[in-house]
Amino acid sequence: MKEIQTPLVEVKKLQKSFSIQKGWFGATKYLKAVDGISFAIHKGETFSLVGESGCGKSTTGRLVTRLLKPNAGEVWFNGQNISSLTSDQMRPIRKDMQMVFQDPYASLNPRMKVKDLVAEPLLIHSKMSTKERDKLAHELLETVGLSSLHAERFAHEFSGGQRQRIGIARALSVRPSLIVADEPVSALDVSIQSQVLNLLQDLQEQYDLTYLFISHDLSVVEHISDRIGVMYLGTLVETADKDTLYDSPLHPYTQALLSSVPVPDPSQKKERIILKGDLPSPVDPPTGCRFHTRCPSCMEICKQHEPVFREVEPGHQVACHLYDEEMMKLAR
Repeated sequence: MKEIQTPLVEVKKLQKSFSIQKGWFGATKYLKAVDGISFAIHKGETFSLVGESGCGKSTTGRLVTRLLKPNAGEVWFNGQNISSLTSDQMRPIRKDMQMVFQDPYASLNPRMKVKDLVAEPLLIHSKMSTKERDKLAHELLETVGLSSLHAERFAHEFSGGQRQRIGIARALSVRPSLIVADEPVSALDVSIQSQVLNLLQDLQEQYDLTYLFISHDLSVVEHISDRIGVMYLGTLVETADKDTLYDSPLHPYTQALLSSVPVPDPSQKKERIILKGDLPSPVDPPTGCRFHTRCPSCMEICKQHEPVFREVEPGHQVACHLYDEEMMKLAR
């Protein structure tokens, strides 16, 4: 476990909703993509968000980098509240926070040469000459495991893993302190995923990077994370350091997710927890605990009262009535 210092990122009760109008005369409804989550990311660590598709983890990544503006709550970056800053006010901050996107086929402009793709952020955030930008682009390509000879090629000439390396090189060009990696290996072959993950870890040591890593794959998250947050239907249900979460998961949803992770040794295989029902709509989430419609441990109190996200052990937080003594007394 890396040494934990002052938080680089602090998210406080963050909320983001999107309006949806159904039909010509239908009433406007709101999809609650992120609903009141809080967490911190410390300098030099990798904090991962995991959960099913549609749980709000990618929206959270875009809120942290201010590609989206929150409806409520705060995002603090390097001691500054960036939640309500204008685009002009955000411009000098953006070089310190970069994104690596999920689809390396869609995130690179097919009409630009690789050297121009990598150096593009420098046009906005530096006063380098063309020669200096080209030189740095060549160096970064070597850093991410590609050849500087690739600089004159176009993105379509590369495989998916190579394109993702180009995307990582582009993110590194302005020497950020935070990189938000949104499903960076999910579109890649399994054989390539570990190579890209190892590259991200090497770059973290080399450039003193902090990662917000977003994924639905718990085996990938285990490989790279220091701490993990589990999201369900726009809310955080559990956070803990990697070892604690994998060894002693508390929330029934986390337990179900971990039971589905393949285990190399059949003798250590855990009993699979099958969740019944479908993921509820974020437009009309269930009352009380949002997981109660699928929870194997559901009690009557879970249907009526939303659990508080609280620390039950040092560094281990969970939102579940099973670990709330006062609510358990009411349930009895």
